[in-house]
Amino acid sequence: MILAESIAIGLVLGFFFYEFTGLVAGGLVVPGYFALYWRQPAMMGTSVVVALMTWGFMKLIARVTILYGRRRFTLAVLVGFSCQWAMEGLLSGVDIADTRIDAIGYVIPGLLANEMERQGISRTILGLVIVSAGVRICLALLGRLGPW
Repeated sequence: MILAESIAIGLVLGFFFYEFTGLVAGGLVVPGYFALYWRQPAMMGTSVVVALMTWGFMKLIARVTILYGRRRFTLAVLVGFSCQWAMEGLLSGVDIADTRIDAIGYVIPGLLANEMERQGISRTILGLVIVSAGVRICLALLGRLGPW
């Protein structure tokens, strides 16, 4: 239930954030997921790293094919899925400082990479941090979270 609430709040806040700034916070559902993992910065960081890897692969692929619109979006999600799956296989069981190295889901990195390609890396990450923090605050105000 909290996942649905987090995504719904993220959709609303993301909409208003876009209306006021013109920036998309990494995709429709991404801020909601990031808000739930706020206390696990390694997972958030790993998701961003996988998204950056995906973005890099997309740049390479764009050199040999035309990428735009739905084709770019679908490929970003597929490449992000593949990067996360490969990283999960390579790093399975690897913990650094008692923290499991893993990304948030399989689709999130691709959604992030797609927006990074569209509006730039720093703008996407800035929007993501702002909106996911807003979602986290809203969930806390609604009493849906434990301590920060």
